[in-house]
Amino acid sequence: MELLNQVYFGNTLQSWLVASGILAAVFTFLILAQKIVVSRLSKLAAATDNQLDDLLVCMLRQTKFLVLLATSFFAASNYVVLKPSLEHILSKAIVLIIIFQAGLWAGAAISFWLDREVEKRKKEDASSTPTLGLLGFVARLIVWVMAILLMLDNLGVNITGLVAGLGIGGVAVALAVQNILGDLLASLSIVLDKPFVIGDFIVVDSLAGSVEHIGLKTTRIRSLSGEQLIFANNDLLKSRIRNYKRMEERRAVFSFGVVYSSPPEKLKIIKDIVREIIERQPHTRFDRAHFKDYGDSALNFEVVYYVTRPDMLLYMDIQEIINLEILERFSQEGIEFAYPTRTIQIQNSQT
Repeated sequence: MELLNQVYFGNTLQSWLVASGILAAVFTFLILAQKIVVSRLSKLAAATDNQLDDLLVCMLRQTKFLVLLATSFFAASNYVVLKPSLEHILSKAIVLIIIFQAGLWAGAAISFWLDREVEKRKKEDASSTPTLGLLGFVARLIVWVMAILLMLDNLGVNITGLVAGLGIGGVAVALAVQNILGDLLASLSIVLDKPFVIGDFIVVDSLAGSVEHIGLKTTRIRSLSGEQLIFANNDLLKSRIRNYKRMEERRAVFSFGVVYSSPPEKLKIIKDIVREIIERQPHTRFDRAHFKDYGDSALNFEVVYYVTRPDMLLYMDIQEIINLEILERFSQEGIEFAYPTRTIQIQNSQT
């Protein structure tokens, strides 16, 4: 008993033994708890579609041995009396370890999100994965810069000047590479917002083609005539883009004219003839047909209908059938199409 009551470094041997037992017990408990929780959560994550449990498993697996040991030391230190200097060092070390572990957890969360996004976008737009990889790198870099600054601040380093220097340096770098950064941010916007993806047929101003590649700086489009069009991402997002791949249905408008000599009763049946022809075609929805105006050499009609599928070839096939049937029906009804004519009246006046 006397041996247990002997004092070493301000505490009895018994206190040191109890503290050691607490250290071992807490550390063993945390190790076992981590394994059990990870194992059960992994089974739960495999059985459900909820990604929150997958994220928790990913983060728990990144919990390092050092943070468990630091937690155990903290629990054991409450049972003994430490010198102020030693207690200060221990508290500083524990805070540093917690900041380090927080950085690992944040990095694991970023990697988890990035892996899911890459896996999802491989099926839709495989070329966007490098951009996502760069986005993940930048996010992790920001996390660790913040973690290092917090660590330095905890160690008593004045980080105000360092932060100011980083800010000034960042502004200088940003001004030097603003065009590249503009295209890079535009690339991130394209990847995240998805105004178009690989394979979409788009029209940019007067240029049109299918998207072949979305890179960090440029987007490449294959035009209908075969050449490759290259756009800077920043310039591309400043333009008006029409995405025909996402068209759900196609609006068709066409006009024709009949001769002025057409009798009124024939003009009245034209709308019904056109409606009947269009409604008889598959994948169409008639909208309207009107006697629009009096032209220079024709009575002009305008017709609007919808093709319920966006396929251009289907639209052209339907329009061809409609044109042929209108020609046939007008011929049967004795309705004549107009063509440009000019009547010249010559007056012979004798003087």
